[in-house]
Amino acid sequence: MSTVYNSRLFQNIFGTKKIRDIFSDVQYVKYMVEAEICLAKAEGSLNVIPKEKADQIFEIAKNETFEFDYELMGNETDNVGYCVLPLLNQLTKKFPGDLGEYLHWGATTQDIMDNASMLQIKDALSLVETYLQGIVATLKEMAAKYKDSAMPGRTHFQQALPITFGYKCAVWVSGIQRSIERLEQTKRRCLLAQFGGAAGTLASLGGTDVGLKVRAELSKLLGLENPSITWHAARDGIAEIVSVLAIIGGSIGKIALDIIAMSSNEINEVSEPFVTHRGASSTMPQKRNPISSEYMLAASKILRANASLALDAMVVDFERASGPWHLEWLCVPESFIVLVGSLHQARTALSGLVVKPDSMAENLASSRGLIVAEAVMMGIAPFIGRHSAHNVVYESCVKAHDSGSSLLSVLKTDPKIVSKVEPQLLERLCDPKNYLGACSYMVDNVVQS
Repeated sequence: MSTVYNSRLFQNIFGTKKIRDIFSDVQYVKYMVEAEICLAKAEGSLNVIPKEKADQIFEIAKNETFEFDYELMGNETDNVGYCVLPLLNQLTKKFPGDLGEYLHWGATTQDIMDNASMLQIKDALSLVETYLQGIVATLKEMAAKYKDSAMPGRTHFQQALPITFGYKCAVWVSGIQRSIERLEQTKRRCLLAQFGGAAGTLASLGGTDVGLKVRAELSKLLGLENPSITWHAARDGIAEIVSVLAIIGGSIGKIALDIIAMSSNEINEVSEPFVTHRGASSTMPQKRNPISSEYMLAASKILRANASLALDAMVVDFERASGPWHLEWLCVPESFIVLVGSLHQARTALSGLVVKPDSMAENLASSRGLIVAEAVMMGIAPFIGRHSAHNVVYESCVKAHDSGSSLLSVLKTDPKIVSKVEPQLLERLCDPKNYLGACSYMVDNVVQS
């Protein structure tokens, strides 16, 4: 085993076959070949190279499945330090006559590698979006189904105020919805074609604007955005993409942490779907660990670490990086693979999540009414004043804590309260289901969005 991403034991925990295929050597070489062929096509359309030569190159590439010696390419890459020259050593020989001489015209290694990376990222983002849309649909369905299922809301790991499980699901989904919007904006801003030549100036195509026209045509052929200027040394786009992946991972990690906590025996409000031996212990037969959520949480941490690498890779020297660019080769593929693995785990956990409204109701009742102390305070404030209400309810909470009594029973024995507040009002104020605020309205807003 070298890493969890290619381990036969762990690779499907931290990734999927589809995302690994996108970031495989074979697919990356295909993307580089596509970049070279489209560059020739673009240059031929503007007579930078003979149009008939470019057309022949394009037709041959369209109808051929090129086979490469990857062992040789790997050995040469190890020597050269980059993979484009080793690719060209083989690719140029795939074309008859002098056609291969017109490949890579005016380009530099980073042009081809950046375009290949952009095509890779474009396909990977499509897969990410497919997963996100599915998760959004599942969470919306859960939010609607449980929008009136009351449960304890918790702050600082303690019961705070009543919420509904539907509200919790709606909070989860809202972050993912915003990330889908971020991805749309990021694609328009960051999926950029690259063509600048050795130092980004396109001097290899002369002193006119023909190089810019080639880049515009290349962008169309590759299905990428046409940049206003070469971005060899401006890596903000890559950093933004990896950062957005980390944000998505953070949203998934938050869901995971909630599920893990809510799955504990003491809380027991949800559990991951049961599959024989999934999450089992080698020594404790009773265990059903929230295994998908554990991997989702781990993935979120990896993604945040990789976002730091991508941001570090922005700080490059002069017109071409002497080292920071290479960080992208590590953090971009790994981020996509681990995120898609996390989304796959999230789909598994959420699509069959076992929700336990009865346990939620029991937990809500376990505080003996203390969870609605704020409701009581606000409800009696019009009768005795807000500040006085806070002090009185605080004292009642302390008594309820110390005696093990319910808040309602303590309130009913306080002369400062019973002299001014009807018992029926106190009973209504102490019912958690009467203090859910705008939960259902906010759930509707999210579900309908």
